[in-house]
Amino acid sequence: MPLRIPHQQLSPDTLNGLIEEFVTRNGTDISDAPRSIEQVLKLLEQGKAVITFDEDTESCNILLREDAQLFQS
Repeated sequence: MPLRIPHQQLSPDTLNGLIEEFVTRNGTDISDAPRSIEQVLKLLEQGKAVITFDEDTESCNILLREDAQLFQS
């Protein structure tokens, strides 16, 4: 199961890079997806999005809270 990483624990450069990747990710449903770094940062601050770290793939990801709950089920 992926670990959650508080966004406050990441350096500003790392956080911005992760958010940029999330905003520009291929396959994202554009009608529902946040479209700016500011929108994603706001979602993280509100707890509506989370940053996860997958130990198996050694990768970080941003997930909307609803999507993150699916992985826990």
